[in-house]
Parts: sequence; structure tokens; C-alpha cells
Amino acid sequence: MMSIDSIAVPGAPAPGTAPGTTVEATAVTKRFGATTALADAGISIAAGSTHALVGRNGAGKSTLVSILTGLHRPDSGTVRFDGEPAPALADRDAWRRRVACVYQRSTIIPTLTVAENLFLNRQAGRGPIGWARLRRRAGELLDDYGVAVDPGAPAGELNVEQRQLVEIARALSLGSRFIILDEPTARLDATAIDRLFTRLRALAASGVTLLFISHHLHEVYEVCDTVTVLRDARWILTRPVAEVGHAALVEAMTGEAVGLTEWPARPPVTAETPVALRTTGLRLADAYTDVDLEVRAGEIVGVTGSGSSGKVSLAETLSGLRRPDGGEIRVGAKPVSPGSVPAALAAGIGFVPQDRHREGLVPLLSVEENATLPIADRFGPAGAIVPKRRTAVAEEMIARYDIKTSSPYAPVNSLSGGNAQKVVLARALSTGPRVLVLIGPTAGVDVRSKESLLGAVRAAADDGTAVLLVSDELDDLRACDRVLVMFHGRVTAELGRDWEDAEVVAAVEGVAAERIGATRDSATDGIGAPEGAGK
Repeated sequence: MMSIDSIAVPGAPAPGTAPGTTVEATAVTKRFGATTALADAGISIAAGSTHALVGRNGAGKSTLVSILTGLHRPDSGTVRFDGEPAPALADRDAWRRRVACVYQRSTIIPTLTVAENLFLNRQAGRGPIGWARLRRRAGELLDDYGVAVDPGAPAGELNVEQRQLVEIARALSLGSRFIILDEPTARLDATAIDRLFTRLRALAASGVTLLFISHHLHEVYEVCDTVTVLRDARWILTRPVAEVGHAALVEAMTGEAVGLTEWPARPPVTAETPVALRTTGLRLADAYTDVDLEVRAGEIVGVTGSGSSGKVSLAETLSGLRRPDGGEIRVGAKPVSPGSVPAALAAGIGFVPQDRHREGLVPLLSVEENATLPIADRFGPAGAIVPKRRTAVAEEMIARYDIKTSSPYAPVNSLSGGNAQKVVLARALSTGPRVLVLIGPTAGVDVRSKESLLGAVRAAADDGTAVLLVSDELDDLRACDRVLVMFHGRVTAELGRDWEDAEVVAAVEGVAAERIGATRDSATDGIGAPEGAGK
């Protein structure tokens, strides 16, 4: 076992070293049963570059990553690191020295300390573990990479940004100079994304090679040098980012020219429309205070703000996941018992949580079972389930929400991220709720799935459902009738349909719009509209 004293912080390549190719996968094919996950695909990544890998859910990105990290062996084709053949799959230490992946779902073990996570399975060489030395070395490593985290703190207390930085530091301490980042910004707010991008640029400048996987195409233009597109398990293109326009990139991903986020105007919601959701004086210690809001039947209200704004806690309170310290929630004229998920469901509140993996799905159950969980009592007498009835309803949901699955009986954890999110939304809408509350409904999904999800939300609103949509994404907010901005636990701004990007960014940051630039181009650098998107 490697000793912590033998671990050196890797530096930049020696002066004068020619920048070669860090990793090259050529003519890679991988099949899982009858499914071809990759067909003669490949990628070549230059040393010290930040290379984007994009494609719709199901395009083959995850399979390619699993091959580049040694989790799967390709059926045919080759993988080389720095010109040398990839190690044997059984030699895990050799793979860790060549490549590390920071996944969208954290691999940090929450019950261990930060230091223990950094040096997992490397705590000591011979003899007992020297805990003081372990924490000291962890502190030195964190300092080297500018990560302001206590090495003795339980990892479960870290926020999303801190967990990602600890994982990056752990990967570099193993000696890897090639890091794969899988949707690293999916759960970060604008300020944290800016900090992450600053660190990524510094790593690239020091010679670290990065493979950046994202569904947010504006991020590709902001932080990447080169982009590779996969579609339908095949390689489509690899080009310098500066040479590929936004429309061309989307067309390469989808196989057709599309106009994204151009939502048709909805009829205005009038003052005579009944109020479906009302909160009065709602407050929760250290999260938000004195939140008064109304959402009328058929209205889509967006809520945005920084990570500390309280927006997520507010949505979780409405769904019954959190108990407020005071105030009232009403659906229609009836008060909702606070802090109770069953009470929220009974009142007619549907909910799409922030983390579909941990909170939205039961991974070992089928697509059918997950989608119909809240209405299982409708499929037979006295609580019994008639399988044919449930399957018929599930098949109707699969068709309505365009869920790509081999069968209603397929395990839900076999779906791509976008299709899994569609299952979560289908379940939230299965009861015909009066109010639908969503948190980041399009996080980590591709452009087509995003359109499909937002289209389903708009269709629900057209049918009279009141929608409260909490999101950091400007594309999500464009689908809304109005947008509320929260800052330090309070609603500080309300924007009508004609809002401009700069207004939203300024309100989120708590500054005047003119201080961050009045043009949309300057605003989109902040929280994420794709190139060319606007009102």
C-alpha cells in the first residue's frame, strides 16, 4: 500500500516538453447484449487541453468514459495514454495514475473525514496509521490546490462545490494528469461555477488535461478548447470550439437543425384567475423569512437566486420535506399541514426534487413502478394491483412524456439522465396535482430532453396546474410567466415576461444591472444562457 509520505503533488510538464496526446481512443465498439453503446467511435485529447464531450442522453458518452477509466473493456478498438497501451483492467492502481473521473454523483464517503477520503486505501505504508501525519498531509494537499476545507471535518458536511474540489485534489494526488469532469456544474450556482472555471483554467495552465462533459453548451464555449460530438453511439465531429457555432453544434448533436427555447407566448393569467398556491409569512431559520407568494391556476412562476438564497429550502417546504418555523401554506382555500409529505400530496401538490438519483427514483424498481407509485391504489380493489391496469397506465405515460425505454418493466436505473427525469416528472403529474413544484428540472439533461420536460410543464399549466419552477437556468425561466428572485432568504425582485438577462443576473447577485453590464452577452457569462439565446 502506498504511503502518504510518498505522494508528491504533481507539477507541470518539464519546460520544453512537446505537448503530445494524453489519451486516444480509436475505432472503439462496445455492445451490451443487443444494444450497441458505441460503434466505431473515438476521441483524441491533446495534453494540457480542456476538451468537451457532448451529445444527447444515450449518445454513448457514459460508455466512452467507462472505457477511458478502465471500468469496461471495448469489444474492439484501442485506448492509449501518452502513446502507450492502456493498462490491464485488473491493474487499478495503473489506471488511477493515468485517469480520474469526478462524477456527477459524488464518490466522497460522507461518514469519513476529508483527510480519510483524500487518502482512501493509502492511509499508511507499514505499521499503524499516523492520523496526525495523515491530516497534516491532507492539509498540505488542500492548500496546494486552494481548497479551503478542514481536513478533519466529516465529508458529509461539505457542500457540492467542496466535494468536487476534494475529488479533484484526490485525483491529482494519485499522479493522474488527465481528469474527466462529468456534469460538474449541474448542481452549482453561478458564483460556484465561476470559481470552478477559474480553477479549471489554472489546472490546464499547469499541464493537466481535462475532459469536460456538459449539457450546458454555453459552458463549452466558455471553458473548452476543443469539442467532440457523439450521436447515436457514433463519433460525429471533433473541432476547435472557436470554429463551431452554437446552431451547428446543436445540429451535430441532434442530427437536425433546431431552434431551442423559443417558447410560444401564453395567454396572460388575469387577476380573476383563482389562486392555487398561497404562502403567508413563511419562514425557516437560516434559510428564508417572510415569504409571501401567490401562484394562480395555470400560471408558471419561476424562482431563482444564488445557492444561499433559500430557494431550494422554500420548494422543499412546500412539498412537505421541511417544516417551516412559521407562516402558512394554502392550496386553494385550504391550509396544508406543514412538514408532511403525505399532507402535501393529499392537498394536491406534486413535486420534482433536486436530486433525481437520491430523492426522485427507486433505482431497483421498474420504470412502470416508479412512474405509478403515487397512484398504485387505483389499479385494483382493496389495495391489490392488477398488473395489466398498471402497465396500460405506464405505457400511456411513456408515450405522453416521450420516455425512451426498452420496456415498462426495464429497471429505471437503466435509463439515461433525461429519461429518468421524465419518469420523475410523470410520477409528479400522475395524480393530476393542483400545484406542481419543481427544483432544477432540466439539470444534467440534453437539449432535446430539456425541451420535452419544459414542454410537459407548460402543457400541465395549460391544463390549469399552478407551477412553481425553481431553477438557476435562464432557459427554464424563459418558460415562465413571471420570475421571482430570492436574495439572502427574501424575495427581492419580481420580473414580468419581458425581463432581460442582465436584470435576472443583477437581482441574483444583489447588485444594480448597470454594474454587471447592460447587454445580454455580458449577462449570459453569469448564470447560463447558451450563445445566441435571448428574450
